[in-house]
Amino acid sequence: MSELRPVLNQLNLVVRDMEAAFSFYRLLGLDIPTDAARRSGGHHAEVELPNGFVLEFDSSALAKIYNANAREPRGGGCVIGFALPSREAVDRLFAKLTAAGHAACQPPYDAFWGARYAVVADPDGNQVSLMSPLDPTRRSAPPEL
Repeated sequence: MSELRPVLNQLNLVVRDMEAAFSFYRLLGLDIPTDAARRSGGHHAEVELPNGFVLEFDSSALAKIYNANAREPRGGGCVIGFALPSREAVDRLFAKLTAAGHAACQPPYDAFWGARYAVVADPDGNQVSLMSPLDPTRRSAPPEL
């Protein structure tokens, strides 16, 4: 008998301010329709990404209805990763997001695994990473922990 294997197909972000979240993720480059939240009374929206993954946004009020233990958003527990087409794209998008007032968590740098990597905070404090394709010629040993 085979066991069921879960497939990660969506991420649901519980947010304090839907419009602030939409503004950040639009600036990041996601295509979020302008009437996305209005369709659900202002409490839910979802975006299907090109790879089929679904990013959902729920207000904290809605989350408290479907999750008895829902807490107010405070971010920082995970890193939401976005792939970019080039090393230069990482630098450009990081500069665009931080120029718009979003907090820099990790400025762009050449990571030991061979990618250009940066991290910014979304309006709820979630860490959002920006990563270029891996370049094996730029790999190095990881730092000692």
